[in-house]
Amino acid sequence: MDRLLNRRLVLQLSAAGAGVLVAGRAFAGTVYAAPPPLAKKDTYTVGFAQTGLTNPWRLGESKSMQDEAKKRGYTLVETNANEDTAKQIADVDSLIAQKVDILIFPPRETQALAPSVLKAKAAGIPVILIDRDVDHSIAKPGEDYVTFIGSDFVDQGRRAAEWLTKTMNGNAKIIELEGTTGADPAILRKQGFDDYLKGTFKGTPTAGGPQTGMQIIASQSGDFVRDTGRKVMQTLLQSHPDVTAVYAHNDEMAIGAISALEDAGKTPGKDVILVSIDGENAAMDAIAAGKLGASVESSPFFGPIAFDTMDKYVNGEALPAWIKVEDRFFDSSNAKDFQGKQF
Repeated sequence: MDRLLNRRLVLQLSAAGAGVLVAGRAFAGTVYAAPPPLAKKDTYTVGFAQTGLTNPWRLGESKSMQDEAKKRGYTLVETNANEDTAKQIADVDSLIAQKVDILIFPPRETQALAPSVLKAKAAGIPVILIDRDVDHSIAKPGEDYVTFIGSDFVDQGRRAAEWLTKTMNGNAKIIELEGTTGADPAILRKQGFDDYLKGTFKGTPTAGGPQTGMQIIASQSGDFVRDTGRKVMQTLLQSHPDVTAVYAHNDEMAIGAISALEDAGKTPGKDVILVSIDGENAAMDAIAAGKLGASVESSPFFGPIAFDTMDKYVNGEALPAWIKVEDRFFDSSNAKDFQGKQF
């Protein structure tokens, strides 16, 4: 009952803020048990509310969606929030007003965009979330939106921690560069990494137990941006010149950290070992050059799987709440094989 009341309140507030009543439904009325259906048609108009286009990962994701829509003969209406949560909320509102057939998008923040999912549902527009999920206490997969397609961010953090622990022989002073505050991957990549060092993974004790020699000496958001990561690393280096390892929530921040380390007279890959997540082309180059130790893949190529999932929904196929994307791992043993082949 608390969750129901919470969702109704969110919808009422969202409706009040937008000044609209969608599809003649009172937001405080019935909460429908399933996402809106999507009829079979020759073509569709798909709304794609992108969080921003400030890094190679997002550019790769947008191109994947554009290419797949073109291949199928669908119209993709893409917006760019420029890494502004309020702008993405407004973008989703605009796409709802344009009456797109379906919304497929990565919510920039897990709680802030959950009401937008509910507003789309109330307007009769089904939603598929990619890359980032929303808060399930507000909007629930299979009920308020079709499904979430994405990587296991907790496991990505665990894999990075496990590699770093082994590489550092269990002893390191770590600076953690976090992603965007409130974003699903930032929250969960931190959880997976930090919990592994404490000796747990998703509530289960790890075989190696607590890694007491692996100390996180500083942790701060770099907003998933290369230059922000560089600036944050510069600042943290002044307070923590004894750092021996860096865990960055994405490759862009890791590359920024490499620049900051070099400016400070340190040698990345020797004085300081770095591990990150995404698996972009620049990371493959940095690993091949010996500056970045490893990168856990987080694929941005959502176009084919997102549109395949849409087709399955149209055909009435049962879908899981989470369609998991399997990710590879890149280090000095294979990075050269993938140079120029990522994004």
